[in-house]
Amino acid sequence: MTDLLRKPHGTGGKVHDITPQSAGWSYVGFGLYRLKPGEVASEATGDREAILVLVEGRAKISGAGRDFGELGDRMDVFEKTPPHCVYVPNGTDWSAEATTECTLAVCTAPGQGGHAAQIIGPAGISLTPRGKGTNTRHINAIAMEERDVADSLLVTEVFTPDGHWSSYPPHRHDEDDDPRMTYLEESYYHRLNPKTGFGIQRVFTDDLSLDETMAVADGDVVLVPRGHHPCGAPYGHEMYYLNVMAGPMRKWRFANHPDFDWIARRDA
Repeated sequence: MTDLLRKPHGTGGKVHDITPQSAGWSYVGFGLYRLKPGEVASEATGDREAILVLVEGRAKISGAGRDFGELGDRMDVFEKTPPHCVYVPNGTDWSAEATTECTLAVCTAPGQGGHAAQIIGPAGISLTPRGKGTNTRHINAIAMEERDVADSLLVTEVFTPDGHWSSYPPHRHDEDDDPRMTYLEESYYHRLNPKTGFGIQRVFTDDLSLDETMAVADGDVVLVPRGHHPCGAPYGHEMYYLNVMAGPMRKWRFANHPDFDWIARRDA
């Protein structure tokens, strides 16, 4: 198994715990809790900010001394409704008590204390189509650049219909060269419907010094330290992924692979 493909650790509790140290990079962290009613997850943020995403289920959430009450109304991620999300700054802590079976994603990156703890979804998030033909997918932009809700984090959900491609044409954001490109590490948390299916993700550089193609199962995480990173959903299985990106600048600037840029230009 490639180091870029991370399988969940069991079926309950904290099933993903990806830190910059375990990923071998500098910015992005990703955790995932699967909780039963009454179970509690809590963490101190330290020098990192966090966006909590209720992928599925309901929970009572507090953070940075604020009680946000019971949140969540999407019981199955493939309902595709905008998720309930909470931002928690660095130097604080947060807690979540599940009131139903609950899947809670914890997206982290370096914080600078520039934003207060707050609810950042579902208000302000709407499902938006992107692409054409079998490159069509649907986006819930939780904390992308146009929303000033975080210091470093860029977070979004993507729903890819069966038989379609996503994160395509192949593109990369692995150079710190704004405005042409910004350096962003990225993680993909994948879900599949039905769960018994699989998806495909390839991570590769222009010179192919990195070239990994992975079959992803429901619940897997793929790390993208550099290079292009397209993924596809086989016929009969729709794909969801939660993206977390972060780098030295909170901007998403990318370059398409030169062999595929004609597709982007054609479809513009």
